[in-house]
Amino acid sequence: MKMGRVIGSVVATRKDPSLDGVKFLVVQGLTLDVEPDGGYVIAVDAVGAGQDDIVLYASGSSARQTALTKDKPVDAVIMAIVDTFDALGQTVRLT
Repeated sequence: MKMGRVIGSVVATRKDPSLDGVKFLVVQGLTLDVEPDGGYVIAVDAVGAGQDDIVLYASGSSARQTALTKDKPVDAVIMAIVDTFDALGQTVRLT
């Protein structure tokens, strides 16, 4: 699992039929300091995330483990919207 920020969306009118009705979001990877780490991924949204939300996402075969993505051709999925996290002796509140 990785943490990222939703920075945009992708519209694809032509896609594999198993992906009809699926929302694609652009996620920028983040460090524990909630700073960009330089990486981006297009992820299927399984939780109703929106612009600027801090999210947890999985990639690779783990991305096909949610109810929405099971057996679908996806490589990344957003499966949580982060409210707060504890790291390095600090509590970070994001809401």
